[in-house]
Amino acid sequence: MAIGLSLTILAGCASYQAKPIEPAALARSFESRSLDDPALRRYITEHQDHEAGVGEAWNLETLTLAAFYYSPELDVARARWETSRAAARTAQQRPNPTLVLPLGYTTNAPDGTLPYLYGLGLDIPIETAGKRGYRLARANELSDAARLQIGVVAWQVRSRLRSALLDLFAASRASEILTRQVAAQEQIVAMLDRRFTLGAASTTDVNSAKVALLRSRNEVVQSMDRQGASRAEVARVMGLSLGALRQVNIGFEEFERTPAEIPLDDARRSAVLNRVDLRAALARYEASQAALQLEIARQYPDLHIGIGYTVDSGANKLSSQFSGIALPVFNRNEGPIAEAEGRRKEAATEALALQAATINDIDRAVQAHQSALAALDLQDRLLATQTRVLQNLRRSFDTGETDRLTLISAQSTLETSTLSRLAARVAVQRTTGQLEDAMQQPLQFGAGNAVPADLLAPTPK
Repeated sequence: MAIGLSLTILAGCASYQAKPIEPAALARSFESRSLDDPALRRYITEHQDHEAGVGEAWNLETLTLAAFYYSPELDVARARWETSRAAARTAQQRPNPTLVLPLGYTTNAPDGTLPYLYGLGLDIPIETAGKRGYRLARANELSDAARLQIGVVAWQVRSRLRSALLDLFAASRASEILTRQVAAQEQIVAMLDRRFTLGAASTTDVNSAKVALLRSRNEVVQSMDRQGASRAEVARVMGLSLGALRQVNIGFEEFERTPAEIPLDDARRSAVLNRVDLRAALARYEASQAALQLEIARQYPDLHIGIGYTVDSGANKLSSQFSGIALPVFNRNEGPIAEAEGRRKEAATEALALQAATINDIDRAVQAHQSALAALDLQDRLLATQTRVLQNLRRSFDTGETDRLTLISAQSTLETSTLSRLAARVAVQRTTGQLEDAMQQPLQFGAGNAVPADLLAPTPK
């Protein structure tokens, strides 16, 4: 009977299934990823904060959702959460009873009796002092921390994607401005060459204009290189090949808008309420609390109840016993308790340090954001003034009061101011990104959170 029971139990055991990794298949799967994937399009439509499909131009919001869909870093974070959930299941399990099969032989058995001893017994362990509850509480808190870590990784993905897109925006807009400036400087060089031939311009004037032209052409080449590097970084963050983004039209309307100033108190409050890493740190602290309770409970020994039936030389015997009671003679679990107390203090210190760093980051980001906004306002006023100057020169040119060289030179100067204004706008957007990172909250799109509520579930790929 015992053998049959054992075979029945073993029949329900899990079996190993091999899942080999084939590098060639992984490479093909990676290369096949595309923003045209219908499943990705459905995912984005379902998770947009407003009723709008994916248009012809991809923007920060839709590219962020695509990054959440494809990012290998998020896949790793989800896998770790699955592992922690399995650990919670392990902590919930009760210890199994032990089957005992006593066998013996009596060498001096009386005549007429069987000299054999055999039987069946069970050793049933009983955990005391709530150990299972503390163990489960610790595992659940660690599972929550791993789940929240998915949100931390998601924000990091979004932050790096935004930074790469901002670099792409800056490079592409600079390339457009520099191209216009090169065209203006080519006209200036041509006009100075004609004047030099007529003796109306000096060699110094001509050479200076040619140097400025060469410098601008070089800056155009550099801006094109930055565009390529930025697009490659966008692809890397999103978990796509560069070819998947080569023909994609990317819009930058988020970076064209100027965000409003954020009050310091509001930014601090938003950070405390929304930062996922703070919540994960608090979950780890709660796990350390449960771990300390578990070590304290381990001062009390578990019980083992044994019941059995044996046949001893023909005599039927029933037995029961209590065993496995450890005597606290040499230690009372002081060492593990001290270690658990140390880990709890460490977890508390880490949470407090993260909170303090968050507040400092908020303070610096708000100050930098305000300064960048003030600098952008100055650049806007300067550009507006130079635009009016150029308009006046055009009217003077139309009436014959101003020559073409003066007009084109003013146009080139305006493009230089436009570049300065672009740099100021990019600085504002960088400080906006710093403020968003400190708050772990987007300022420019969506109703609140940048991380979808069901991001924790694995996405189909």
